[in-house]
Amino acid sequence: MLVKSDDAAQPQATRFPLSTPEFVTLIALLTALTALSIDIMLPALPKIASALGATTDNEQQLVLSVYFAGFAIGQFLFGPLSDSYGRRNPLLFGLALYTIGTVLAVTATSFAMLLFARAFQGFGAAAPRIVAIAVVRDRFAGREMARIMSFVTMVFVVVPILAPTLGEAIVQFSDWHIIFWVLLGMGLLATLWSGLRLPETFHQSDRLPFTARNIWAACAAVATTRQTAGYAVALGFSFGLLFSYIITSQQIFVDVYGLGAEFPIAFGLIAAFLAAASIINAKLVRRVGMRGVSHRAILGGLAVCGVMAAFGFPDKPPLWAFGTFMAAVFLCFGLMSANFNSLAMEPMGHIAGTASSLIGFYTTVAAAVLGTIVGQSFDGSVRPLCIGISVMFAATLATVLVTERGRLMKHCDAPEVKVKAA
Repeated sequence: MLVKSDDAAQPQATRFPLSTPEFVTLIALLTALTALSIDIMLPALPKIASALGATTDNEQQLVLSVYFAGFAIGQFLFGPLSDSYGRRNPLLFGLALYTIGTVLAVTATSFAMLLFARAFQGFGAAAPRIVAIAVVRDRFAGREMARIMSFVTMVFVVVPILAPTLGEAIVQFSDWHIIFWVLLGMGLLATLWSGLRLPETFHQSDRLPFTARNIWAACAAVATTRQTAGYAVALGFSFGLLFSYIITSQQIFVDVYGLGAEFPIAFGLIAAFLAAASIINAKLVRRVGMRGVSHRAILGGLAVCGVMAAFGFPDKPPLWAFGTFMAAVFLCFGLMSANFNSLAMEPMGHIAGTASSLIGFYTTVAAAVLGTIVGQSFDGSVRPLCIGISVMFAATLATVLVTERGRLMKHCDAPEVKVKAA
C-alpha cells in the first residue's frame, strides 16, 4: 500500500562519526568497485583466456558477461534486503561475497572456475553499488544530496576511464593475476572501512518486512512516482550519451584522427571536464537548486549540439573542434547526472534501497543499449556519435518536460512516498 507523506524527507540531525570528506570518499569507493572490476579487466582478457584455455573472442567476453549477470541479479536482491534489514548487514554481506569471489578468481585453474568466480564477484558487488546510494539518501535529501552525489558521480565515471590504463600497465609489467590481487585489496579495504566506520543509517522503525507483497509495493511506488520514474528515464538517456562516447572513442581518436599513443591523453583531457562539472555542481546546487543546474545543463548541451548541426554534422571536424564539443558535452553531463539521480531518489527515502536497485538496473541497461546502437553505427567518422548525442539530449529534454509538466527550473518539494507494511 502506498502512502504519500508531506513531511520533508530530511534526515534527522544525529551525530555521525564520519566527516563529509571521509563519507564521500567511502561512498565513492563503494560505487566505483563495480566499474573498476569490469574495466581493469579489458586489457588482460586475451592473456587470461590464453592461460585458462579459452580460444575465441566470444569466450573472452564471457569474463565480462557473467559478471554483469551476477551484478544484475544482485541488484534486485540487495536493495529490498537493505530496506528490510538495514544498510550495514547487506552491505557487509555483499562485500564478503565479492571478496570470496575475488579469491576464487585469483586461484582459478580453469576458465569455467574463473567464470563462476566472476559471477560470484558480480553478485556481491551489487551490494556496495546499491546500498551506497541508499545510505546517501538516508543521510541527505534535496540539494545537499545532489552536492554529495556530484562528487560520488565524478569518481564513478572517471574510474572506467582510468581503469583500463591501470590494467594495461599491470599486463605489460606483471602477471594478469595481479589484477585480481588489486581487486582483492580494494574489496578488503571497502569491507574493513565500512565495517569499522560506517554506522547503520536506516532506522528500525522505517524498515519493511522482507515479503513479496512489500517488495512489489515498493517497486510499484518507484515505477508510478512521477518524479522518480521521469528522472530515472532521463538519467538513462544521459548515461547513454556517455556510454556512446566510451564505446566509440578509441575508434574515433585512433582510426579517424590517428592519435595512436596520444589517445589516452586526449581521452583524459576531455574526461577532466567531468571533474570540473562535479566541482561546479557542488558550488551551484545549494544556490540554484537541482532543477536549476540540471535543466540549464540540458539546454546548454542542446545548444552545443545545435552548433554541430549547423555545420551539417561533419564527418571529420578539426580535432580541436571535436574535442571542444565533447568537453562541453561532458561538462553538461556532469551537471545533469548527479542532480537527476538525486531528484529521482528524493521521494524514495523510506524505500531508498529498492529505488536504488531499480534505478541502477534501468540506467545500466538503457545506457548499454543506447551506447551499443551508436557504437554499431560507427562508419569511420564522428557523425554517428554527434547525432546520437544530439538525439539523447533532445530525448532528455522531452522526458524532463513531461516529468515537470512543461515547466523547467521550477522548484517544488516532492512528498515522500511511504510503503505501508503488509
